[in-house]
Amino acid sequence: MDQLTPAFQASPPPEPRALPLPEFRALPPSEFRALPPSEFRALPPEVPLAMPVQALGLRPERRGRPASSPAGMGWRRLGVFGPAVVLTGLGAWQMSQVLGVNGLTPLEIGILVVFTVLFAWIGLSLVSSVWGFISVLRHGGQRLDGAVDVTALPRVALLMPAYNEAPGRIMAALAVIRADLERAGAGGRFDLFVLSDTTDPDKWVAEEAAFLAVRARVGAEGVFYRRRAKNTERKAGNIADWVRRWGGGYPLFMILDADSVMTADCILRLAAALVRHPDVGLVQSLPVIVGGETLFARMQQFAGRVYGPMIAHGIAWWHGADGNYWGHNAMIRTAAFASAAALPVLRGRKPFGGHIMSHDFVVAALLRRAGGGVHMMPALAGSYEECPPTLSELAVRDRRWCQGNIQHMGVLGARGLHPISRLHFLMGIGSYVTAPLWLLFLVMGILISVQARVVTPDYFPAGPSLFPRWPVIDPVRSMYVFIGTMAVLLGPKLLAWGAAMGDREMRRGLGGVLVSFVGVLVETVLAGLLAPVLMLSQTAAVVTVVAGRDGGWAPQTRAGGRVAFGEVFRRYWGHTVFGLVLGGVSWVVSPPLLAWMSPVVVGLVVAAPLAWGTGRVGAGAALRRMGVLRTPEEVSPPAVLVEAGGLVAAFSQVEGDAFARLRGDAGLLTAHLSMLPPGRVQGEAFDAALLVGLAKMAEGDEAGLTRAEKAAVLGSAEGMDLVVRQAGGVASPGRGGGGNVSVS
Repeated sequence: MDQLTPAFQASPPPEPRALPLPEFRALPPSEFRALPPSEFRALPPEVPLAMPVQALGLRPERRGRPASSPAGMGWRRLGVFGPAVVLTGLGAWQMSQVLGVNGLTPLEIGILVVFTVLFAWIGLSLVSSVWGFISVLRHGGQRLDGAVDVTALPRVALLMPAYNEAPGRIMAALAVIRADLERAGAGGRFDLFVLSDTTDPDKWVAEEAAFLAVRARVGAEGVFYRRRAKNTERKAGNIADWVRRWGGGYPLFMILDADSVMTADCILRLAAALVRHPDVGLVQSLPVIVGGETLFARMQQFAGRVYGPMIAHGIAWWHGADGNYWGHNAMIRTAAFASAAALPVLRGRKPFGGHIMSHDFVVAALLRRAGGGVHMMPALAGSYEECPPTLSELAVRDRRWCQGNIQHMGVLGARGLHPISRLHFLMGIGSYVTAPLWLLFLVMGILISVQARVVTPDYFPAGPSLFPRWPVIDPVRSMYVFIGTMAVLLGPKLLAWGAAMGDREMRRGLGGVLVSFVGVLVETVLAGLLAPVLMLSQTAAVVTVVAGRDGGWAPQTRAGGRVAFGEVFRRYWGHTVFGLVLGGVSWVVSPPLLAWMSPVVVGLVVAAPLAWGTGRVGAGAALRRMGVLRTPEEVSPPAVLVEAGGLVAAFSQVEGDAFARLRGDAGLLTAHLSMLPPGRVQGEAFDAALLVGLAKMAEGDEAGLTRAEKAAVLGSAEGMDLVVRQAGGVASPGRGGGGNVSVS
């Protein structure tokens, strides 16, 4: 807070209110009149902005004084890392006493090293949480009164990247955000861009139809749509393309996600923070997880709502201007982003080399390297997102994030990075490396028990000795270490719950002291059972990444409750087998060892039914009726969430055959033709999918098109000419952007 107190504090959430727009109903694209292409514009005039690719091996020249953190930041970080080091040292010393009263064997040394690394991880989390707890008590209830001076804000772009998403969801969110900005008197200063990287041709045309429907309802002014024919560099390349073409017209921009919804108040205050602090390059608030229906999603939603604020306050307290970026719902200074954050292509083959997958950490590090501040506003309300509905969907996302984070090893040594930025990379890598370390710790623990049972002790080692050397593991101290480790592991949860209970509105929204504590217990038990399942999945992900296998970039499924048990079992039968083997070996070695390993063994054995059951909507609804795992946003939903939920159906489009939809709707066809990208220029490589697709279309083999060929045909003037001719109409192919196109 400190230096940034006026702009970096929360404001009260707006009172729920109805959307003052008449009957938001679905609008057939045919009602969008077939304008001549010369009149239809899906995009504003381009205002290019240079965005040079950054060289990681060169230290950039800073212009001006770099952004500074609040005073005393060095002492704050000493107050975090000092206790964490002491706590880790104490844990390691106690563990060394447990393992070898009469000295340590090589195996015991190995388990001590792994334990120390894992304990350091949770120790740092605990200390950061303690400071977060103190910060919440001091600042969590503060509110920023007064409206933002809209006239002081520059023009801002809100970017919604889309990749094979349900169009109704993203268009509903944009319509609600636009309406809320209009109510705040700021609609004229914000333009909305849908930046599509969609590869599914049917979803692409559905997106265009939904875009026309949104324009028809909220107005065409300031609402734009662009699709890239080739999604080079994925999301990072999508944003960079926008910056290079339109970034010069917008001093600020915000990146949304496909499941993002934000209030106008939150957006305006984030923009105002950058206006007030010109040395800051990026500022973000804490997104609140909402919309969970399955038990798994509601568990994450509850955990994020209870534990998230304290964690965010903690890291904001000691990160200062050296914060990290969480990928979306952040306000960014366009000039700083363009001059410092163009991502290079890493040397080597995938998965370590190639285009950077997880761009957010790297963007934050490069902005900070150039001198711009990266800040967190943890108490600012009004930023919402969703989470994966099932364990399987989380595993899919985790696989992608695992590869992206491990790939950051190629960025870790970049010149000029701030030490805290390097720490962000290390912690991101560590968040996945800890999984195989935990597995290794368990295996070494079993091996120590096997060694004690089957290996004959050497009572009289070489050299003079007056007494025998007895192999001893101190059971009493072992119990103390276990209790201490659990206290460090669970301490942040209890602190966060205590901080939440200190806020009357939060306490009421969570159901009161007793019900919320039951929710903490339920979440803790479920998380404990799921932890070994995630451990094995993440270990497999790390192994495949290190082995050189590229995981790709699959779109996320955001709806749960429809997965068959057989499909889940096929995914998790290996976890069950591993759990049975682990339990069997533990029993053979020692029944007490099995009792010690039982939380891990049980979680693995029931992995399939656990993943299936927590992914059911019915299980989540049952606990919701009981009031368990409830959140304030469920009890009193913010207006924007209610409005967005009501509009999803209105803007949803039937994802039927793209050709049939275009042939049956002149308005949609005209818009589609007007949005075609420029054609191939001489010397440019030929598109094999387009050539094959055109040949199939010429032969009347439309049904034989692959998805890539169909998308290529839809994206070319020559292909659309064949599509229209086969429907009895004639299209004069243009080159996109409102070329000479006519429909008859």
